Amino acid sequence: MPAKKKAVSSPSKSKAAKKPAAKAISKSPMARKTAARPATTARRSRRRASDVFQGFTPYPLRKGEPYMNENQRGHFRDILLGWKKELMEEVDRTVHHMQDEAANFPDPNDRATQESEFSLELRTRDRERKLIKKIDEALASLEAGEYGYCESCGVEIGIRRLEARPTATQCIDCKTLDEIREKQMTG
Repeated sequence: MPAKKKAVSSPSKSKAAKKPAAKAISKSPMARKTAARPATTARRSRRRASDVFQGFTPYPLRKGEPYMNENQRGHFRDILLGWKKELMEEVDRTVHHMQDEAANFPDPNDRATQESEFSLELRTRDRERKLIKKIDEALASLEAGEYGYCESCGVEIGIRRLEARPTATQCIDCKTLDEIREKQMTG
């Protein structure tokens, strides 16, 4: 008889042991992070496009509105100038940071760490300097009335593509072909 009690009680213990484990998994930080992630890629891409510069709001498209009219040009002028302003502020912050933090550490490891940080910052600023040059070129083409049209084939680049990449100079088709050619040349 005692053997039957053990057999009956052991399945109930295993069920009880499984339930708390399941609760612990659902309350884990990783489970909460995965549940908080957006379900669609459209949300993620919309967020990336709006991160071009802080304060950006998508242009409200109207049916029958001519492409690159005065309102759209003003919208992109604001985006480009705001983006350039943020990049220039970053340059100023870097200069002040490097001046304030520059120290001659006696420990070689500390010196190496500082030089590595400065090198990374300078590399980032160099990339941003090139981006500022592209922004200036985009502003010049905006003033010349050529902004928003593909420099390869002349078709409209598109409002949403320009909002995602305001310095785009090619339509998506021409850019895709260029990337395929580049891949074939290097591969």
